[in-house]
Amino acid sequence: MRTVQLTFVCLLLLLLRLAEAADDALRTQANALFGVLAPVTEAEINDPVVALGRVLFWDTDLSSSGEVACASCHLVANMGADSRRVSRDARGRPTRRHSQTVFNAQAATAGLRWLGDRASGTAQALGSITGSMGFSNREDIFPLLMTSPYPQLFRQAFPAAEEPVTAENYSLALETNQRSLRTPAAFDQWLDGVETALGEDAKIGLQHFIRFGCAACHNGPLLGGNSLQRFGVLEDFRVLTGSNPEDVGLMTLSGNPEDRDVFRVQPLRIVANTARSFHDGSVSRLGTQWVLWRLCSLVETCRSRNWQNCSVS
Repeated sequence: MRTVQLTFVCLLLLLLRLAEAADDALRTQANALFGVLAPVTEAEINDPVVALGRVLFWDTDLSSSGEVACASCHLVANMGADSRRVSRDARGRPTRRHSQTVFNAQAATAGLRWLGDRASGTAQALGSITGSMGFSNREDIFPLLMTSPYPQLFRQAFPAAEEPVTAENYSLALETNQRSLRTPAAFDQWLDGVETALGEDAKIGLQHFIRFGCAACHNGPLLGGNSLQRFGVLEDFRVLTGSNPEDVGLMTLSGNPEDRDVFRVQPLRIVANTARSFHDGSVSRLGTQWVLWRLCSLVETCRSRNWQNCSVS
């Protein structure tokens, strides 16, 4: 009897060591494919440039209609994304594509938006003045930026500037604020070596995600956002998603037929909480039957401490 017990204990210890070795191998592989998303620091949250960008982001007065802000297309309830298939700009017109979440977006390396056609957050902010904000010219926003409290906020954010209220500083403040909207989660803790941060189901989901090749496109700290790829690798995505109207992706900019249906790979951080997926918002939720569903639980998190509604008085 004692021999049987000893044998059982030895087998149990062997299995535990094998499991630990497998976990270590998976963590090493995951770190190489993804990497840890850095947490937001107190210095970032308290930065006057971030504070200015935060107020700019929420202010509906900074649009031609006085009714649209950056936050109008990046909703609190949807973790910074739009619940609608497409947003509407300050002129009341539908935008071309679904508005993705602003959380973590500035860490993407393939540019912003679905075609990667905005190289940075500053470029996006400048473009939005005559885009979603509805102004005819960039200069049209300056009279609004010269009203209280903006002159003081710009001086605090850019104290060395002779003239702090500029289009460049406006766009830089918006980008800097959005750079602080990062959402590290249990996945990052596990990558850092906290074994208990992930359950076995999540680890199984991660193994499938890597084994099935999802990580070939959805890689890096955001699990995507690092490349432009053809959507619908195995079959026409329109059949599966019900996409309508026709959108040929990067081909609309390049005119090159080889760019048909090429879009920026969607980052999967907080994807289960951002309501709609894909360039046209055609998929409203992730089905529990998707292998992705288990992985999505890895990158869920509560809202960043810097995500708050700031009204302008």
